[in-house]
Order: sequence, then C-alpha cells, then structure tokens
Amino acid sequence: MTSPEVKNTPASGIRAVANAAWARPDAVHLEFGEPDFDTPAHVVEAADRAARTGQTRYGPSAGLPALRAAVTAKLARDNGFPGVTPEQVVVTAGGVGGLFAAYRTLLSAGDEILVPDPGWPNFSTIATILGAVPRPYRLSPDFAPDYDELETRTSPRTKAILINSPSNPVGYQWSIEQLGQLGDWAARHGLTVISDECYDQLWLDNPAPTFAVAAPEVSHVTVFSLSKSYAMTGWRVGYAVTSPELAAGLARVQEVTASCVNTIAQHAAIAALTGDQQCVAVMRAAYRERRDVALAAAQRLGLAVTRPAGAFYLWVSSDVEAQRLLNETGTAVAPGEAFGSAGAGHLRLSLAAATEHVVRGLNDIAQL
Repeated sequence: MTSPEVKNTPASGIRAVANAAWARPDAVHLEFGEPDFDTPAHVVEAADRAARTGQTRYGPSAGLPALRAAVTAKLARDNGFPGVTPEQVVVTAGGVGGLFAAYRTLLSAGDEILVPDPGWPNFSTIATILGAVPRPYRLSPDFAPDYDELETRTSPRTKAILINSPSNPVGYQWSIEQLGQLGDWAARHGLTVISDECYDQLWLDNPAPTFAVAAPEVSHVTVFSLSKSYAMTGWRVGYAVTSPELAAGLARVQEVTASCVNTIAQHAAIAALTGDQQCVAVMRAAYRERRDVALAAAQRLGLAVTRPAGAFYLWVSSDVEAQRLLNETGTAVAPGEAFGSAGAGHLRLSLAAATEHVVRGLNDIAQL
C-alpha cells in the first residue's frame, strides 16, 4: 500500500508538459532548465580515465576526499568563501540530493519549512514526501524578502527557511545586504537557512553573493550543483556546505539512501572544479546574450517579462495556458502555476536553448 506521504506528493506540472512535448517530434523545448551545451571535453576525459583505471568502487558517503578539497578551493576562488574545511562538505547526487539530505536532517514529521512562492516545485514536494509541511511565502513585488509575509507564515513548528538566489523560476538575485538581513531574521526566529545556490556561477550582470558569506554566524546548509554551471545535468553531482555537525547528518542520510555518489562522476567533478574555467564563462556569456535578445523581443511583442539577473529563465506574464500553447504551436514552456499559486498568470521559458527557439516561443505566446 502506498504511503500517505507519497500519495500526497503531487507530480510536477513541468513534467506533464514535457511528457506531452516528447510525443511531438516537432516540439520546441523551452520547458526544462537544462543547458544545451555539451559537458566540457576535459570533464568527459577525466571520467573516461577514471573508468579505465579502475576508479569504480565505493567511496565515502560524504564524497571523495579529493573532491571535497576541490570544493573548498572553488568556494574560496569563485564564491569569496574561504576557510571551509572538507569536513563541512558533503558531495550529493545533484543539488536535489543535497536538498533532500538537508530536509531529512533538519525536519521531523509535522515540522514546517518556509519555501518561496513562486519557487521550484521540489522545494515543497521534498517536504511533503518526508511528512513535513511546506509553508509557501510570497516576496515583495520586486522579489525582495517580505518580512511581514514571513511573519504570518512562521509558527512554533517552523524549523527552516529555504531561499534561492539566483532564482528558479524568476531569475532574481538577492544582494549581499538582503541575504544578511534575511539571516538576521532567521536567527531571531531560531531557523536554519537552506540556501539553494545551484545557479551560483550563472549570474548575468554581477557575481551572485553566497548566503554563508553574508551571514556567517547563521545556521545554514548551502547547496550547490555542477549540473548547470558545467552542463552536467545527467552526471548527478552536487554538494552541500554546512557546519561539521550538520554535515555528518547529511552524510548519514546519504549513507542510507545512496551509499555514495557515482565515483566516476566524482572524478569528473574534480576535473570540472579544478580545470580551466573558461567553459563556465563561455556558457554564462551565451545565456546573457540570449537573455538580452529575449528581452528585446518581448518588448517588441508587448509582453511583460521580469528581467533575470541570474540563472537562465524568462518569467513571462501571460494568461496563455502552457498545454494550449503546446497543442496549437508546438512550443513547450513551463506553466507558472507549477511553481506555486503566485505563478498563476505566468509562463517560464528556458534560455538554455537556441536563441531562435526562444524568440519563436515568445512570438507564439504573443500570437495566442
């Protein structure tokens, strides 16, 4: 018999559109946030080398020591976050593996977690499947923290708050001052901050600040991923950074759910983090160019959109239903309501696709 937690966990509205789009050979896919770049060659070569030299056995549940060390160097180099020790790092099965481990470590059945609305659906569904309660919170009109709203959503059962900057689906990026203020608020309420920073290297205007740098004294689990920055979605490697005590908890969760992350993929991740970083700059520049072309096209077409400061999405105000758009034009986009009640009347287009496909998608929306 299926457990109530699994029964109560809704399927992804994004997947519903994607499944229908996959049945159409002519579909233009703008529904998923997946880079259209290939994984960099030096990363693939490192994986091939690891496989051919027998680096295929179990590893520590928290990750290979060399990868955890590479993460600490990357944090200092790219995030302005020096002083992290390998004991504070847990290598996870993608960013979602880090989120799951953080939720499982911090939340018991019936506990509450604050999640952004609009926000990536898994922020809520991970809580639901664990028997915890997601409490959506809306942001201010310019997507800054709304502390009056947060106060109304917080209860004695609230144990954590999830933040996401740069954001999926909107692309907003909080300043270091905003992150610091949020940290102060969380500390006053005794909450741990789970900071999803999977798009940390895909800032489009200015480098994205890291929560732990803005609020170093606040209890946190900061989750990163190689999926987006290095076009490694299928490799399933991410990492979480937290206190040594919480890191031990995350590693214990991973021990009983996955044993360890794919060892070959971990060797690929070492090459990604320690190798030439020009590949990241190239992809970031391409997303920036696509964003600018898309913004100009939206203005020309009279579509209201939110200018993304990071990640690779375009948040479009539109009453067009995603399923109707697919049926009538062959363009697949993510329905706004999949990201929460605040997403109603919106569509999310991925900029991780060819520029001509993005422009076509905007044209199709404008014509319906």
